[in-house]
Order: sequence, then structure tokens, then C-alpha cells
Amino acid sequence: MNREIAAALFVQLRTVKIHLTKVYRKLGIDGRDQLASALRLAG
Repeated sequence: MNREIAAALFVQLRTVKIHLTKVYRKLGIDGRDQLASALRLAG
């Protein structure tokens, strides 16, 4: 999935991973499986 995101945005795979790691840290979560619920709570 990260590879698909990178291709769609014309960025390197590493860039996607770095940004996702920063988002996870800011939201206080450990990974993609917790992302949807964290975004629902934040919005």
C-alpha cells in the first residue's frame, strides 16, 4: 500500500514511510491499523 501511495504522489517509498511515522507519532498510535479510528476521534 505504501508503494501505491508513493507512485500516486510521485515520491519515493521512503518519503511515504517517514511521513506516516510522523503522523503515527503525533496521533499517539503504533500503525496503520489504528489510523482510521484515531482520525475519527480527531475530526
